[in-house]
Amino acid sequence: MSKRDYYDVLGVTKSASADDLKKAYRKLAMQYHPDRNQGDKAAEQKFKEVSEAYDCLKDEQKRAAYDRFGHAAFENGGGRPGAGAGGFDFGGGFADIFDEMFGEFMGRGRGGQANNRGADLRYNLEISLEDAFKGSTTQVRVPTSVMCDPCGGSGAENGSSPTTCTTCSGSGKVRAQQGFFTIERACPTCGGAGRVIKDPCRHCGGQGRVRKEKTLQVNIPAGVEDGTRIRLAGEGEAGLRGGSPGDLYIFLSIAPHRFFQRDGANLHCRVPIPMTTAALGGTIEVPTVEGTRAKINVPAGTQTGHQFRLKSKGMSVLRSPARGDMYIQVVVETPVNLTKRQQELLREFNKEADAGTGQNPESEGFFAKVKELWADLKD
Repeated sequence: MSKRDYYDVLGVTKSASADDLKKAYRKLAMQYHPDRNQGDKAAEQKFKEVSEAYDCLKDEQKRAAYDRFGHAAFENGGGRPGAGAGGFDFGGGFADIFDEMFGEFMGRGRGGQANNRGADLRYNLEISLEDAFKGSTTQVRVPTSVMCDPCGGSGAENGSSPTTCTTCSGSGKVRAQQGFFTIERACPTCGGAGRVIKDPCRHCGGQGRVRKEKTLQVNIPAGVEDGTRIRLAGEGEAGLRGGSPGDLYIFLSIAPHRFFQRDGANLHCRVPIPMTTAALGGTIEVPTVEGTRAKINVPAGTQTGHQFRLKSKGMSVLRSPARGDMYIQVVVETPVNLTKRQQELLREFNKEADAGTGQNPESEGFFAKVKELWADLKD
């Protein structure tokens, strides 16, 4: 099976610049990378094809040979991509491609400086349901690493400065050839920093950062839900020896409320009402999440479990003027600790409540079905 033209594989013309090749490769490699297409053999093959094409065309010598001879330039070991034969220097290979594409996202990059990026931090913050409803501003105290002021984050004593590592020439990486493979690792001299500090700062010991507790202000928008994550860019740990800082992630949890249960943007509230109110009807007042009161007209004959909907009395919706609803579920309460007079009145009421009048439809219907069941069993 003949190979496709490398330029066609990347979707570029033969006059494409090095930047055009890199952009095309990154787009396709991200699309077909095995981590994003697990189990997809076609995508895996496509990724290999794209990687091979870019591995050839990104190198000026290999590209010149390919433009002149095509795939024949690399046949029979004659300098095919990654073979290290035919007079070309093809070190790097797949590891170099992977690092070029994903290094920026994983904090590595080309130079040693990107390796020094500070760590991301997590802070768990519990807020009340009311704060989640209306939004709020709060302060958090985060133990972290901050830039060392005396050395300005360089790690070198005042009056001196770091020097470029002679072992790796400032790249922070060294390579070693082992057979057909090129192994890349952090420079043992500078630890991957690319620079060497001969006179370290006395305050930070050459780290360029010191431990300190920071006080930060966090703005919580209205409508946040349990588990919402807020990112504070650059508020994580300071980078090592002048590296970029990490980020701080605030993870929100909402404390249980004494009245309300949340379901998305809606709120639910269980309200007990007296038996007399349920039987005769009446008006009750219930709390709302914004701290006001709402009146509900309870019709005569209301049963346990009946729900009343209060439109737009629920939670705020994140980044929207809309609000959810509030649902009131009533529970009819049976009176306890009755006086003798109250007991007599209930007995009189019970005598007046003749069976079959429809005053107790649920119980009458239930026991009617029970009688039918017993009758069927006798037959």
